[in-house]
Amino acid sequence: MPLQLPHLQDIEAAAQVVYQSFQATPQYRWGTLSQRLGADCWVKHENHTPVGAFKIRGGLTYFDQLQQRGELPREVISATRGNHGQSIGWAARANGVACSIVVPQGNSLEKNAAMRALGVNLIEHGDDFQAAREHAMRLAAERGAHMVPSYHKDLLRGVSTYWWEFFRAVPQLDVVYVPIGQGSGACSAIAAKLALGHQARIVGVVSAHATTYADSITAGRVVEAPVSTELADGMACRVADAAALAVLMPHLERVVKVSDDEVAQAMRTLFADTHNVAEGAGAASFAAAWQERESLKGKIVGTTLCGGNVDSEVFAKVLANTN
Repeated sequence: MPLQLPHLQDIEAAAQVVYQSFQATPQYRWGTLSQRLGADCWVKHENHTPVGAFKIRGGLTYFDQLQQRGELPREVISATRGNHGQSIGWAARANGVACSIVVPQGNSLEKNAAMRALGVNLIEHGDDFQAAREHAMRLAAERGAHMVPSYHKDLLRGVSTYWWEFFRAVPQLDVVYVPIGQGSGACSAIAAKLALGHQARIVGVVSAHATTYADSITAGRVVEAPVSTELADGMACRVADAAALAVLMPHLERVVKVSDDEVAQAMRTLFADTHNVAEGAGAASFAAAWQERESLKGKIVGTTLCGGNVDSEVFAKVLANTN
């Protein structure tokens, strides 16, 4: 059975929790992006949250639900490539809960620094997210700590608020492009669309170098796939989440694969046209729209700059076109 998605009243209640920490993020129709695309191109700026990415919304509602149930633990443990870890670190600190986060070796230096600045005990382990996740689960069991998953209904409550904001602000959207990491962003877009009865078609976006969700949707079951992306760490998932997959399969119109080169070009384009910094996964939405631009002429297109947390050195190379 697929996970129960949040309903409209759940999302509205979650928004009140989120807005205690920050206000709704903006969405703009950018003129030069629209000119390039040949369509009205709207960008939802989730890079404008206090941790530079959409994930914070889910962390806030996850801890709120724990608190409402009287289940706040003494310690939480989770795994991340960065943005989920900042979200959990932020919410744990706000609730006085100790927080340890496992990241793979070679993770983003600046995301690691941001997590430590939030009081996170950072643990480096494994070669990829899946290895870090498995280690985090072992640690949580050993220490009797609460393991925060990457995909959970209480995370969806919060993440859905950003799509709820977007769909309410731009009711005329024809199609939206949603990056898929572990699935919370895309499933939340589906939840908000259903809650509001919005017309927009939802297109999933994966890295061409991390195809577990695309492969799993095609196969109708979880299919593990190798990860080789060097730029889109927010989509560097080796094993799809079965619960997320069950939500995505009936509701995504299709899935688009974007290469690191396409993501890098989208990062450059977004910076040139909006002067906003996009991390790899944060540029994937526009990269997919650009790939499909011939079919979008005259449409109203929604893209999401879902995170801006890219290391300075990496971004400098992308801008210099030397990546």
